[in-house]
Amino acid sequence: MISYETRLGKIHLSENYLQKLIGEAVTSCFGVVGMVPSGGKQKLTSLLSKKENLNRGIIIRGNADNINIELHIIVSYGMNINAIAQSIVHKVHYTVTEATGIKVNKVTVKVDGIKD
Repeated sequence: MISYETRLGKIHLSENYLQKLIGEAVTSCFGVVGMVPSGGKQKLTSLLSKKENLNRGIIIRGNADNINIELHIIVSYGMNINAIAQSIVHKVHYTVTEATGIKVNKVTVKVDGIKD
């Protein structure tokens, strides 16, 4: 959980909220087919649940000052991976900063698969 205080009061942002916000931004980018689970907890959750989770494949590290985001994605075959990654980085930076006011220090995009 990320917490910070403003002149109006204290704000608490759950990791689940941030993951869903980022997942929505990533999956709306052209060329992204889906997200890949990363880490033991996400892999176990994906095995138990058959529905698509927006928080799958997203790792967030940091605090209220700045965060680092790691994304694991699957892209469409024949697409320019560099262009997709740049689009994702810009969209995630903008979405997180606009919605939460937290500075995004770094976005790492890892392509874990290609789908026809």
